[in-house]
Amino acid sequence: MLITELAQLCDASPQGGDASVPLQSAADIMSAQAHQVTVLSDGKYKKYLKGCQASACFIAESLIDDDVPTGLTLLVCKDPEMSFLTAVKALHPEAALDRQISQHAAIAETARLGNNIHVGAFASIGQHCNIGDGSTIDAGVRIGNGVKIGSNCRIHPNAVIYDNTLIGDNVIIHSGAIIGADGFGYKYRDNQHVKVPHVGNVVIDDNVEIGANTCIDRGALGSTRIGLGSKIDNLVQLGHNNVVGRNVIICGQCGISGSCTIEDGAILAGSVGVADHIKIGTRAVVMARSGISQDVEPGTQVWGSPAKDRKVAWRELAALAKLPELMQKIKQFESRLSKLEK
Repeated sequence: MLITELAQLCDASPQGGDASVPLQSAADIMSAQAHQVTVLSDGKYKKYLKGCQASACFIAESLIDDDVPTGLTLLVCKDPEMSFLTAVKALHPEAALDRQISQHAAIAETARLGNNIHVGAFASIGQHCNIGDGSTIDAGVRIGNGVKIGSNCRIHPNAVIYDNTLIGDNVIIHSGAIIGADGFGYKYRDNQHVKVPHVGNVVIDDNVEIGANTCIDRGALGSTRIGLGSKIDNLVQLGHNNVVGRNVIICGQCGISGSCTIEDGAILAGSVGVADHIKIGTRAVVMARSGISQDVEPGTQVWGSPAKDRKVAWRELAALAKLPELMQKIKQFESRLSKLEK
């Protein structure tokens, strides 16, 4: 694709360089070479522009100065990051899939498949399932009974979707994810753990993405719910009866106990642990490796274990770093006081 073609596609204005140069791929500004396009969206990376070897660079007008290589075409646009993402998709298209229903797939007679469906080898689709138009069920996927999957979904190899799960449109579930397993619920009686039956399900709204090897447990009685547009990273454990709102971000290795509510726009950074029956408010941010034992107010940022207001936690940490010095001073004062007393 020529630079001029890419500029038109991404709503950018080319300046300088040779806009007739063909582009082959995209790269970051530190490693980009000839026939590649890159992006400068943050001033802290501006130092790399002078020596940039790329043929084109998406950039906001506010970041342009005179320190630009002669052969670099600037692609001036309002939102360089989004324009660059469009360019990446154009230059690195997904491999075309030979859509078919494999003869090695096991599909129940009562399952209903929409138009333009792909079902890979050794996939298994249970009784009374409904798969929407344009969806892709990759090799080795297991879909239980009574599952409904919307249109244009992608279920990657070896994911497992338990009975009665409801999935909306444009949902991506990556390899190894387990959707709808029993929750971890037991009652201790007569010196033994008695399993609590889990007869609910999982409901996933449109435009959700679920990472590899993530587990989302079914509700004990009702539903575990994932809201519109939420994104869940790899290796996340989401317990039974949780309600995740819209556009929530949950990063890798988070563990969320049962019956929690995570409201719209909240962010849980990596390795956050959440106790059961906790509410995390709208647009709250829980920073990495925090332990949540009480509700988090909307719009706040918390950190630590147990988590507290970010600024308070950082002040405490800074004070803790001075503890050895303070202890040394106390010893000196004790020594002087002892001499005075004598």
